[in-house]
Amino acid sequence: MTADSVQSIIDQLRDQAEMDLPTEATPDVGIVMGSDSDLPTMAGGQGKRPGATAALADELGFAEQTDYGDAPDSRFTFETFVVSAHRTPDLMYAYAETAEARGIDVIVAGAGGKSADLPNMTASIAYPLPVVGVPVQEKSVDSVIGMPQGAPITAVDAGKSFNAALTAAQILSRQHPEIRERLVDYHEGLQEEVGEVSRDLHEMGTPGFKDEYWDEE
Repeated sequence: MTADSVQSIIDQLRDQAEMDLPTEATPDVGIVMGSDSDLPTMAGGQGKRPGATAALADELGFAEQTDYGDAPDSRFTFETFVVSAHRTPDLMYAYAETAEARGIDVIVAGAGGKSADLPNMTASIAYPLPVVGVPVQEKSVDSVIGMPQGAPITAVDAGKSFNAALTAAQILSRQHPEIRERLVDYHEGLQEEVGEVSRDLHEMGTPGFKDEYWDEE
């Protein structure tokens, strides 16, 4: 038996798959996670490193689309859902099955625990749509990457959903030069930061650098 709240989302996804909206009006990236407890890893915050949401929104200029029929002004968008492989398998199946028809080009899927099945099950159902898996915890790694031959998934290291989002953007960049330019700009910014820190460390010396950059203990 499927709960009414879950069934309403399933029906919504299937209705959206029939709408045949233009690519510009649909989310480019789908972010799914097994529980809202995964949100600090998938989005960042609560003492966690920046997540997939930060990579897409803050670094690459994507907007989060919360209304499928009313896209933000931003050309590139993403959406976010909680989809549990074990508690709501019908929802997981519906999301993965309808993703391509709904205009999604790549999925970032995160799950924790020893039975982190959401990423690989999503990859199997959504095939050939690319899925980037995120093991939310170290103990989730084997579960996420343990796919048999012929059932591919791309995966990042435990907790690094930021890199998963960058990988999703790299996939999109092969069709969208604008995303490629944003990725290049982001990487050049990282290089610039390293160059500035390296010069300051060299010219200030280690004690001076520590006084300037490190917080007082």
